[in-house]
Amino acid sequence: MRIVVLGIGNILLTDEGVGVRTIERIGERWRMPEGVELLDGGTCGMEMLEQLEDLDALIVVDCVRCRQEPATPVLLKDEDVPVFFKTKLSPHQVGLSDVLASLEFVGRAPAKTVIVGMQPVSMELGMELSPAVAARLPDLEAMVIAELNELGAAPVKIA
Repeated sequence: MRIVVLGIGNILLTDEGVGVRTIERIGERWRMPEGVELLDGGTCGMEMLEQLEDLDALIVVDCVRCRQEPATPVLLKDEDVPVFFKTKLSPHQVGLSDVLASLEFVGRAPAKTVIVGMQPVSMELGMELSPAVAARLPDLEAMVIAELNELGAAPVKIA
C-alpha cells in the first residue's frame, strides 16, 4: 500500500499554513507505517507529479474556504472530492487539481483522495496560525489519523 498525507499551504499567511502545520504536528507525534509518507507540499504544484502518481490513497490537508464558521474542520471524501475541485476553495487547489488531472490523464491518479481542511480565520501576513485555528489542530490531526486507520495504515503514537 502506498499513501501520501500531503500538507499544503503558505506558512507566511497565518491560517493559510494550516496544512503544513498539521503535517509537522503529525510528524512529531506519530510514526507512520511502511508505505505511508508525510509530505510538506508547501505551495508546490506540478513538481509533485511523480510523488503523487499511482497512490492507493492521497490525504490532502489544507486551508479550505467553504462558507463554514471560522476554524471549522472540514472533511471531504468520495463524491464530495470532485465538487471540491469544481469550486475554488483553496489557493493551492488549481495547482493540485492540475496535478491530479494530469495523473488521471495518464492513468496514474490516486485510487482514493480525501481532503482534510480548516476554514481560515485570518489570511493576513504572519507565520503563526490564528489562535482559533491553532486550537483546532488536534482535530485535523485526529481526522488524518482516523483516515489512515480506515485505510488499514494505522500510525503509532510516539509523543
